[in-house]
Amino acid sequence: MFSKKTLLAAGAIFLIVLNVVVFSFNYLRRPSFKSAAVYTLFFIIGPVENAFSSLASGMANTWDHYIFLSGASEENDELKRRLAVAGRKLHECREEIKLYHRVKPFADLISATPSLKLLTASIVAKDPSPWYRAVMINRGSKHGVRAGLPVIVPEGLVGRVTAVSYAYAKVVLVVDPNSSVDALVERTRSRGIVTGNSGRECRFDYALRQSDISLGDMVISSGFGGVYPKGIRIGRVTSLVRRNSGLFQEIVITPGVDLQRLEEVMVVLNPQVSTMLPK
Repeated sequence: MFSKKTLLAAGAIFLIVLNVVVFSFNYLRRPSFKSAAVYTLFFIIGPVENAFSSLASGMANTWDHYIFLSGASEENDELKRRLAVAGRKLHECREEIKLYHRVKPFADLISATPSLKLLTASIVAKDPSPWYRAVMINRGSKHGVRAGLPVIVPEGLVGRVTAVSYAYAKVVLVVDPNSSVDALVERTRSRGIVTGNSGRECRFDYALRQSDISLGDMVISSGFGGVYPKGIRIGRVTSLVRRNSGLFQEIVITPGVDLQRLEEVMVVLNPQVSTMLPK
């Protein structure tokens, strides 16, 4: 068997001999040695030129492909940036829509109670204590807020202001044990005092045993004492025990306001106005 080098050498000799034969043949047929030489040169150089042409074409295609990918990468980055901007704008729009739905009932309440001076405020902090229920709002003495003013939302009573600084105020919620509201059963006008119990409910104390009170009854502020305007919804009766003896019933009220999810409230700046709030 012949080695690879031997075969390559034999192939090279065969090509040289073939070129000489072709050159000689063309020299005999053509009147000019120059024409035969040019023909032979083209015969030898043609395949090489074709190979170089194919290589150059392949390199050009590779370069064009690289440029295309580079441009596609830049375009992809730009699209990602635009998508991020659009995502932020969508989030802002959704927050604006949520704010609108939260604030619209406030505007409706202000329109429906022109005799009341209502100041809107945002809750900026909550008391972490398990025994007391209070929040901090971003309105203070410079806005006309003072201790003792009631705080409400369209759904009902939130609590009252107990401490004030220049720009902030502390609001004790209606479920705090230090909170008490003179109240009425809306249906029968039976009186009692709504007191917080540190949880998510209130007690309706001092309701006489013979008073007509039923589960589901709405309890509202009475307006007595000038602390709270008359007619503010406090909550509904969710538990009632009327014993055979004793002066009073044992009544539990669930506030109508979701105090855990409060974000905005309104401070009543003139609570002495005796006005029935719209239902």
